Amino acid sequence: MAINTSSASIEPTLRPDGSTSGNFTLENILGTNHEAVEHPRLKEKDSGDATEPGHGWDEESAVRPAADGFCMECEDQPAQVVCDTCADNYCEVCFAAQHRKGSRKKHIAKPIPSSAKSRSVQNGVAEDVKKNGEQENDVDMDDSDEELDRISIEASKAPVSTQLLGAQPTIGSKVGEWFVDRSKYIPLRLTYGERKYLRLLDAALQVSEYTDKIDTLGFGLSKPKRIVHQIRELCAILSGLVLAADYKQGQELFTDRDFQSNADFYQTIFELGRRHKIMNPDKMRTTYGKLIYLLQDSQSPDVRDMLSFSCVKPIVSVYTVLEEKDALDMLRDDLIIVATQEIYSEGRSKREVQRDIKNKERAIETLASKYQRSGLNQDQVRQCIYSIGDNHAFLRTNRDPCEKMITYLKQYFHPTQAKDNKSSLAIRSGKQGARLSHDHAKQYAYVLQSLTLWREILHDMFRLWSLAEQDLLAENVPYRLRDTGQGLNRVQAAPKTFRMMHTILHRAQQSVGTWIGSSAIHMGDHNVPNALMFIDKYSQIYRILLPICNTLSQIPSLAEKPALRSYIEDDFGSIDNCMREILCDFFQHGFDGSGADNFFDAGSCIDGRLTSAWNWCAQLEKKRYFPVFLLTGFVGFDGDW
Repeated sequence: MAINTSSASIEPTLRPDGSTSGNFTLENILGTNHEAVEHPRLKEKDSGDATEPGHGWDEESAVRPAADGFCMECEDQPAQVVCDTCADNYCEVCFAAQHRKGSRKKHIAKPIPSSAKSRSVQNGVAEDVKKNGEQENDVDMDDSDEELDRISIEASKAPVSTQLLGAQPTIGSKVGEWFVDRSKYIPLRLTYGERKYLRLLDAALQVSEYTDKIDTLGFGLSKPKRIVHQIRELCAILSGLVLAADYKQGQELFTDRDFQSNADFYQTIFELGRRHKIMNPDKMRTTYGKLIYLLQDSQSPDVRDMLSFSCVKPIVSVYTVLEEKDALDMLRDDLIIVATQEIYSEGRSKREVQRDIKNKERAIETLASKYQRSGLNQDQVRQCIYSIGDNHAFLRTNRDPCEKMITYLKQYFHPTQAKDNKSSLAIRSGKQGARLSHDHAKQYAYVLQSLTLWREILHDMFRLWSLAEQDLLAENVPYRLRDTGQGLNRVQAAPKTFRMMHTILHRAQQSVGTWIGSSAIHMGDHNVPNALMFIDKYSQIYRILLPICNTLSQIPSLAEKPALRSYIEDDFGSIDNCMREILCDFFQHGFDGSGADNFFDAGSCIDGRLTSAWNWCAQLEKKRYFPVFLLTGFVGFDGDW
C-alpha cells in the first residue's frame, strides 16, 4: 500500500499481529488506542522505502570521520604523526595526551611527510569550501587559527632544549626569527603624551560603576540599553577630562557633539589602557576588569548598532610598527641581542656592569641610526627596542623566580630518595590539610613539573594575553552571567587560549618526561569563568615565588650578624637547615591539592596547583620560620618587591 506523507490523514495499516495502526492525527494520538499510532516516516524507514534515514530531535547525528589530513581526536589541527599500532593520524598534542599512560605508552609514532600532510590539508579545506558553497575571498582571516597551528607544529618539531628558556638567543649567537616571532605579541611602550591620556582613562574608570549596573539580575532597562547608556556616560566623562587637561583637544571633541565622529579617539584611548596593562600586569588592578568587560559588551551586534561605532582596535605591537615601515630586518640584526639584554648586577663587579651598560647604549644608538627611514625616526626605533627590553624585564621578574625555585629544588633535595625525614617531600592525604598522597619521588616530580609548567606559561604570557583578549572580545563567543560560588561572573569559552595552553602543557610534559596528576585545564567553567580570570590567576605567580626567593637569598647575609646567627642556629641548627625547612614545607604543602572548599575544585589539576600555593601563602603566619621572613623585610605577598 502506498503511503501519502503529504496528506493530512493516513489510512490505517494492518500489523502482522492483526491490529491496525490508526491515522496519524491528534485525535488518535490522544485516544485510547494511541500505542497503535505510528509516524509515517518511521514506517517508511521500517519498510525500506525511504530514501533518507529519519532524524528526530533527540537522535544524535552520525559520527563523521575527521577530514583527510587532520587529527582524528581534535579534528581541527593538521595531523603531524601517525600511530603504527592505532593506525590513526594525530597532532602532536593529542598523540601525547592519548598515549601518556598504560599500554598505549609503548605505541610508536611516525611523522607524516610535510608534503603529503600539506596536500591532504589543502584537499580537506578545498572539499569543505566546495561542500559549503563558500568563496575563498569570503573567509574572515582575522578569526583564522593559522598562527596557532604554526606555533603548535614548530613547537613539536623543535628539540626539547630549544623549547625551554634557552631558546632565547644569547650574545654572540645568530638571532634568526626569534625576535620577529616574539615582537608580534610585545606591545609598544607608551609615549609621554599617551601616558597623559592613560591617566585620564584610569580616572574615568575609577568613578565608573559599569559592572555594578550591567552584571546584575533584575533591572528596569534592557541590558543592551543599559550597556549603551554606560558606555556613552564613560565617553562623556573622558571628553570632559580631556577638555580640562587640553582645552584645544577638548574643543575638537565637542565640535560635533557626536560619539560616532570621535570613534577613533575613543578607540585609541581604550587601546592605550589595554596596552599598558599587558606590559604592566600589576597596574590597573581594579579598572582593567571594567575596561575589558565594557569592550566585551560593545562587541555585541545589538550594542554596536545602537552605539553606532566600535570601541575596539588592535593592540599596537612592535611587529606592526616595524612591518608598516618595512624595518623588520632590525629584529634579525645580531645587535638586537645586546640592545635588549637584561643587565644583572648580582655577583658581578661594578666595572663589568658599567661595561655592559655602555655596550647596550652603543648598540641602541647604532640600530637607531641604521634603521631610521621615512616615517620612522630614531626615537620610534628606540621605542621599539625599549619595548622589547621591557618584555625581558617582565620575564626577569615573573619567569626567573620559577627558575630559581627549580634550582633550589634540585640543590636541596634528591630526586628519588630522601636523606632523612627533614629532607622528605612525602605527603599524605588528610595530614596537615593535604588532599594528595605522594611519596618523596612522586612529590619531587610533581613539584618539578608544576614549576616547569608555570615557567613555560610566563615565558609565553604576552602571547597568551593577546589570545585571551581575542577570546574575550570575540563577537561569536557569547558569555553567560552565572553564580560560580564567588559571586556573579561572566562564564565564557576561550578556545584560542585553551588551545595555546594545551600546546604549552604538551611542551612542559615533554621537558620533564613524566607527568604526575591530572592534566585537566579549567577554562570557561565555575573554577575559571573566562580568559580574564585565567590571565589574572597566572600573572600572580611572581607574587608567590618572588618573596620566597628574596627571603632565601637574604638569609646568608642575615646570619652575618652574631645575634641573628645565634637565633638561626638555635632554632634550625644551621643556615642550610633553615633554608631547607622553608623549601621543604613549601614544596610539600604548596603543592598538596589543598585550597578549595571541596574535593572537586582542588587537587592535582593544572589550576589546582596554583590554588594550593595560594593556600600555603595564607598559612605562612602560622609557620615557625615566619620570623625569618620578617627579618628579611617581608611585608606580604601583595607588597612591592
